[in-house]
Amino acid sequence: MGRILVVEDNATLRETIAEVLRQEGHQVDAVERAEAGLELCAGEPVELVLTDLKLPGVDGQELLARVKGKDPLIEVIVMTGYGTIEAAVAAMRAGAFDFLPKPLRLDQLVAKAAQALAVRADRLALLRERERRLYLEEEAEAAFNAGEIVGRAPGMLALFATIERVAPTDSSVLITGESGTGKELVARAIHWRSARRDGPFVRVHCGALPEGVLESELFGHERGAFTGAARQRRGRFELADGGTLFLDEIADIGAAVQVRLLRVLQEREFERVGGERTLRVDTRVIAATNRDLRADVAAGRFREDLFYRLYVIPMHLPPLRERREDVAPLADHFIGRLAARLGRPAVRLTPGALRLLTLYDWPGNVRELENALERAIVLCAGEVIDEADLAFLARDARASQPLPSGIVPLNDALDRLERALLERALEQAGGVKAEAARLLQIKASALYYKLEKHGLL
Repeated sequence: MGRILVVEDNATLRETIAEVLRQEGHQVDAVERAEAGLELCAGEPVELVLTDLKLPGVDGQELLARVKGKDPLIEVIVMTGYGTIEAAVAAMRAGAFDFLPKPLRLDQLVAKAAQALAVRADRLALLRERERRLYLEEEAEAAFNAGEIVGRAPGMLALFATIERVAPTDSSVLITGESGTGKELVARAIHWRSARRDGPFVRVHCGALPEGVLESELFGHERGAFTGAARQRRGRFELADGGTLFLDEIADIGAAVQVRLLRVLQEREFERVGGERTLRVDTRVIAATNRDLRADVAAGRFREDLFYRLYVIPMHLPPLRERREDVAPLADHFIGRLAARLGRPAVRLTPGALRLLTLYDWPGNVRELENALERAIVLCAGEVIDEADLAFLARDARASQPLPSGIVPLNDALDRLERALLERALEQAGGVKAEAARLLQIKASALYYKLEKHGLL
């Protein structure tokens, strides 16, 4: 059954058509003028328009053009009297589904309406399948590759083990970590190692969309649900049916969307915006945030019940400054990939350049490291990246830290920097001096000399 609009200036015929179609189970609106029909189409989802060609004011041809221009999926059947067959043929060339000559045969009208609605349903199903295939093709290109997540630090090895255990389940996962640490890569790894790997991996950046737009993005909307909703649109939950939905920056969603999201997680069902039909989906949810969600719950910004629905399997990605031993393998990984993409010969890092990369704090984490290496590969003169090619890192570090007031002796400034790095290495190594020496890439004897020099022994 469908939503049909009848546009006919003859009142008796208009009501007769409407009543016959209602008896077939269709929802029918009947108006006298095309202007009223266009206004109705702007506010209500219409699947089929039955219109006379000759109308006062805007005629049937113009109505056809405007309806199709707004939503090509709406089918249009034109009704025409004797002597206007040529106009009917022109209407079909302009996109009309068919025409019915007057005087009308009501049985023929009923059959044509059913046929037009069936064709529309097939076209809509094809469009949805194309949307789904597009997602699958895009995500297949980004399929998890074991080499994409690189790390040998203890925290990363524990994370890899957790991925292996969690992936086969359907439990919700909450990934935390600073921006740029690779939260989406972890989500993809879970998806591509799960039984849902043949389904879509659909991602939504919750922080990039206003609340009203995000609600429509997640749950879809019916045609006419709001201004600009020219056609029915499936939301990301529907597109991810049978697969995984990745909700990045989940802490940024508003109160109204939190309520709807909680219901989906609890009951696996929802309605599109402006819709009444309840839809059920089989979608696994993986969420991520760079904020402290517990603090948001305590402050009343995030629902506690939703937090615990998401916090079934918590996973934390440590920042790069806390796993400096991963800088070298990450650099090798990125250099190989970037050189191939940029069409450059294989490049290598000098020991000094690698030491600089290891000592840098990487506030932008792995993403910043990749961007820095791309910049160095593009700008380096030969096949070697040295300290000079990474000088911008020192400038970035200076820009992010205030300089001492006035001019101070260079040796004093270097001494303060050396002491700070020694203290940081000892803290990260848990006081184990051999590990601190390894992090700083110096010999143990040199470390002891420097510790004694700065009174840290």
